[in-house]
Amino acid sequence: MAESLNIALAGLGTVGSGVVRLIETNAALIARRARRPIRIAAVSARDRGKDRGIDLAGYEWVDDPSELASRPDIDVVVEMVGGSDGPALALARNAIAGGKSFVTANKAMIAHHGLELAAAAEKAGVALKFEAAVAGGIPVIKGLSEGAAANAIERVYGILNGTCNYILSTMEDTGRDFADVLAEAQRLGYAEADPTFDVEGIDAAHKLSILAGIAFGARLRFDAVETTGISGVLAADIAQARALGYVIRLIGTAEIDRGGAAAGLFQRVRPHLVHCDHPLASVDGATNAVVAEGNFMGRLLFQGAGAGDGPTASAVVADIIDIARGEKGAAFSMPSHELEALEPAETGHRIGRAYIRFIVPDRPGVLAEITAAMRDAGVSIESFIQKGRGEAGGEVIVALVTHDGPEAAVRRALAILEGSDSLASPPLVMQILEG
Repeated sequence: MAESLNIALAGLGTVGSGVVRLIETNAALIARRARRPIRIAAVSARDRGKDRGIDLAGYEWVDDPSELASRPDIDVVVEMVGGSDGPALALARNAIAGGKSFVTANKAMIAHHGLELAAAAEKAGVALKFEAAVAGGIPVIKGLSEGAAANAIERVYGILNGTCNYILSTMEDTGRDFADVLAEAQRLGYAEADPTFDVEGIDAAHKLSILAGIAFGARLRFDAVETTGISGVLAADIAQARALGYVIRLIGTAEIDRGGAAAGLFQRVRPHLVHCDHPLASVDGATNAVVAEGNFMGRLLFQGAGAGDGPTASAVVADIIDIARGEKGAAFSMPSHELEALEPAETGHRIGRAYIRFIVPDRPGVLAEITAAMRDAGVSIESFIQKGRGEAGGEVIVALVTHDGPEAAVRRALAILEGSDSLASPPLVMQILEG
């Protein structure tokens, strides 16, 4: 058997500790599949004395992770520090410049700096791999870049954040409101103390931009992802969706849009009403799922655990095994200079149905004002629902479902209503995803 591949781990949190545990537990199996042993040569983290549930006595401890980039006995640096910039980015740049392959689970860093790092890795002749950055243990990056490589991918979409999916499916099961379920998710460890990146859709947007780059051979444009989170979803919206035959899920969608004057990259993260017959409707809890539609393969569904030490560590070690085998292909499935620079797509011409929810004072004339705005903007209403909130203040919930029509018409209607004293809060718009 060939000599060992020596790796260094920077970051020993949940995932980093999981990587150590996995390599130790499956060492013989990994060596056979990698065709050489994988050896942890050094580790680094902020707190040397923290109890991580693993024995680190056999590994050399390095206090400053930046030293890993220059050590001659290291072949691969594995980064699990996190953050789009700072120490993680410095380590990535220095490791690649030092001729070392680089593996990361850091979706924020790849979304913001992936093109730069990919170009540097190609120039240095080393690998940049980040399977664990999207959907945890689900091999969706490998699936798109290898298994679906012969296809023109027409659309990629899915449930990309386990925290949001846990919250929404728990609201669905219990009838409780967002704030209550979020607090429970934080107690159980499904949500961070500051959950903003998750519940406002930023984490899902990071992952979507990476998927779009791989699926369409496009330069990453995280800044162009239209992002709306789930903090505005009410228990009443969940109940109304169920009555209509839908569930609510936070969906990230990307596709090449050719409906405008020039092709553009459409990227959006937004809560949707998902028809109960659609495969994504049955995805609950902290599970992730990605759907890819190709011109020859049809619809593929990737589903599984989107986070956690075991699944994410599995994806990290799979990348290390690829490197041990000598597989150092382009990070985004083609050389970085060949990735297409696409402008953000115009969205006004996109046709679909929408659910629009208003919170309004309970007084005469409000419904007439809303329906007049819809009429004047050219929005055709399929159904109208009104119900009380069961709270003091005399406010009611008004929701409507539109017929198929252009998104620009809905935007015009909401612009007409903007600033009206008939609206107690901004409306919530959710697209409808059929089966």
